[in-house]
Amino acid sequence: MKINAGDTAWVLVSTALVLFMVPGLAFFYGGMVRAKNVLGMLMQNFFSMGLIAVLWAVIGYSLAFGGSNAWIGNFDFAWLRNAALVAPPGFEALTIPPALFMTFQMMFAVITPALITGAIADRMRFSAWAIFLGLWAVLVYSPVAHWVFAPAGWLFELGALDFAGGTVVHVNAGIAALALAIVLGKRRGWPKHPMRAHSLPLTMLGTGILWFGWFGFNAGSALAANGVAVQAFLNTMLAASAGMLGWMIVERLRFGHFTTLGAASGAVAGLVAITPCAGFVGGMAPILIGVIAGAACFFAVSLKFRFGYDDSLDVIGVHLVGGVAGSLLLGLFADTSVNALGRDGVFMGGGWSLMGDQAIAVAATVVFSFVVTLVIALVLKAVMPGGIRVSEEDEETGLDLSQHSETGYAFDRV
Repeated sequence: MKINAGDTAWVLVSTALVLFMVPGLAFFYGGMVRAKNVLGMLMQNFFSMGLIAVLWAVIGYSLAFGGSNAWIGNFDFAWLRNAALVAPPGFEALTIPPALFMTFQMMFAVITPALITGAIADRMRFSAWAIFLGLWAVLVYSPVAHWVFAPAGWLFELGALDFAGGTVVHVNAGIAALALAIVLGKRRGWPKHPMRAHSLPLTMLGTGILWFGWFGFNAGSALAANGVAVQAFLNTMLAASAGMLGWMIVERLRFGHFTTLGAASGAVAGLVAITPCAGFVGGMAPILIGVIAGAACFFAVSLKFRFGYDDSLDVIGVHLVGGVAGSLLLGLFADTSVNALGRDGVFMGGGWSLMGDQAIAVAATVVFSFVVTLVIALVLKAVMPGGIRVSEEDEETGLDLSQHSETGYAFDRV
């Protein structure tokens, strides 16, 4: 293995950028909840940085990238044994230290379950979330990451493409959010009583941090400072911008106004959709992907009212739908002239083969993640004293006081 200093420097920066997305996500979600629940939301997100990093070192990385089994890794890298010195199978050509590859992938494992918190806002006990978080990271995230990211994984072998986590991160977390929201049930008073965001400036700040960090998320996934990283960086910017415009245009036509929350949500929708495509498409494709995702996610967020599930902060409407859209649109726009390691999509003369493989990857992720998440949630609900949901009294008081004995804002102090 020949280590390249430039590649190493870029992936080091990208690793830090992805970690920075976690507090960005916390602010993004935290601004959208009511004031009495802001610390609860921040804590659920920040806790992921503590628990998942340790679990990834102990077992998660090994299950995701160890061995040659098509379905799950082995224990070769458990407890970080050999992880700092030996590249995982299929990654022998890495030009960065194996320990850096492990750390970069750790950040993806940290932020993915944190995405789920937006769908369960205001009503899950923190102790239950802590246990669920650890179980989900090991039983759901690591296997799906192995299928898609590890060269031995069955979806990788099939030929499905996912540059930076459309299925592994966004579809996976989005469908898990639906399963957990169903088990938890609706917030008290929803949807009859409005539950307005308490600080949209905080949400906009979080959006900016997410957008900034996403350059590491996507361009860093090239694992080198090369032309593919540059293309992924450019695609990320264009798709986010187009996603914002797509959402805002439809919002203006539908409701007659532009909203800051709509602008933030549209940008995130574009970022989600370009994630699987970032290093595989070029030209105007990222703009088209972003516009389509922004418009599609705008309509998708209203599905919760039609079907009656309480997706508090639109995780399902943005991450699940955006992730599915991006993964499938890759089947149309993928271009081997951008990345020779990819495949040509329909519009590049590659036929419908890639689209079929992308659909299989999406369907497999949806079914596996939903079923396993549902089982985890139902078991915890049955065995944990008091269940996984806060009491009605605690929900009325708010998670800040009931779960953490703190308040986000001292309104009664000068």
